[in-house]
Amino acid sequence: MAKIDSFFKTLIESGGSDLHISEGQPPKIRVHGDVGPIRDAILTREEMEGLLKEISGDKRWQRYMETGDLDFAYEMDENSRFRCNYMKHTNGLGAVFRLIPTRISSLEELGLPSVIKQFGHLRSGLVVVTGPTGSGKSTTLAALIDYINTSFSRHIVTIEEPIEFVHSNKMCIITQREVPDQTPTFARGLKAALREDADIVLLGEMRDLETISLALTAAETGQLVFGTLHTNNARKTIDRLIDVFPSDQQQQVRTMLAASLRGVVAQLLLKRSDKPGRLAVNEILFANQAAASIIREGQTQKLQDVIIGGRGEGMQFMDDSIMENLKAGRVSGTEAYMKAIEKDRFIPYLKQ
Repeated sequence: MAKIDSFFKTLIESGGSDLHISEGQPPKIRVHGDVGPIRDAILTREEMEGLLKEISGDKRWQRYMETGDLDFAYEMDENSRFRCNYMKHTNGLGAVFRLIPTRISSLEELGLPSVIKQFGHLRSGLVVVTGPTGSGKSTTLAALIDYINTSFSRHIVTIEEPIEFVHSNKMCIITQREVPDQTPTFARGLKAALREDADIVLLGEMRDLETISLALTAAETGQLVFGTLHTNNARKTIDRLIDVFPSDQQQQVRTMLAASLRGVVAQLLLKRSDKPGRLAVNEILFANQAAASIIREGQTQKLQDVIIGGRGEGMQFMDDSIMENLKAGRVSGTEAYMKAIEKDRFIPYLKQ
């Protein structure tokens, strides 16, 4: 048993999601969105080194010492996996650990709209799942991949940093590759996937021009690409994908994106007011012809009308999803206001 496992056990027993350890601070955990200490004594340099080095191994530790950052996954036992992020900061060493459920929840269990399954039926194109850090993007994608895995025969290649949810082969063949241990970058992994007879590629992050450019090419040439971004609605997602490129290429990229984008699922987590815990709210855009021409013309501010007009097809606007939960008494007026895009709509509920 590693020294850090006792902290992980406290995290699990408390129903928490993240463990924060930092030199000069007591260890802290996040439970239902709030962070608090689990002991009074602060962590010394010596204790931090002992906790971190033991589970990273020498090779990774050396990389951390040289670069100041490290990402990997650690398995405490068959029921507990953690996404580990080491960093250096002004007071010394630090790390954050996110608990990854080993059992993959279904879309129904996560309370997500069932129309999301439609993305699993596609044979090509780009689907982007977006949201701020910690909004459950990976969990949603894992549920969607698991739905495909139980429903279709496909070859799925995932490129992640690190691998979070481990998928077993059901009806699909699933190849999971970790950056930088099994492939140096997302872009290199994606390039290789084009030669690996992949039907579906999942990209843990679309963070740079090269990766986004390759993802668009792969989607255009007949693969289904799932990717994630840190934006919080469909409009910002499309703007971000285009703004990554130099201005002289943006018109061409708009045309490519209009042809290959199949949809956007944006996700936020709201703190519940009716019981402990958090719930997911989603904005869903299916890229129909109206959306494609808006993208081509660079008029992304009009996407909201497409989403609201597409309710019959299963589309939903983020603020409508928040309002629905507010009216059902699942979230407070303050929480709804804080997470909403058009805040004016929610001002009357703050008084309550």
